[in-house]
Amino acid sequence: MALVGNAIAMSIGGSPSIINYCMFVAVISMLCLFYLFVVSIKPDFVILAILPLILDAVLTLFFLIGGIALAAELKVHSCGNFPYTHTNNVVKGSTNPGQRCKEMQAVCAFLWFGFAAYLGSLVFSGLAARGGGAPVGRKYRGGAPAMSQV
Repeated sequence: MALVGNAIAMSIGGSPSIINYCMFVAVISMLCLFYLFVVSIKPDFVILAILPLILDAVLTLFFLIGGIALAAELKVHSCGNFPYTHTNNVVKGSTNPGQRCKEMQAVCAFLWFGFAAYLGSLVFSGLAARGGGAPVGRKYRGGAPAMSQV
């Protein structure tokens, strides 16, 4: 969020829409995380039982879209390449194109990391929403221990 905010602050004449979208994803993610954090500690605060699953799915999609769009717009080259930093739509229009290039590459990496994290969270939320997280087809055999435990 700070990297995107700095890129917006360094803009001359506005920032590209992909940078604004990255800020949107960061802000929505923070707001949803406040709710998801409280719900994971105190499940009594769940508004709807399926809401954590829906939020994880939406945030996973937002991060995937942001990662793909930013990577496509950056067309990742070296940030020391002068023609690249002064012609790329995301990087140009800044007081320091080299720094903005590095920041946007870091934002792209964070978007992909966030996508992977929310995808893992989505899997766990799906297992929890389905009922306890037991894989499909397996039955719990309560009672006596297995032979290997005797």
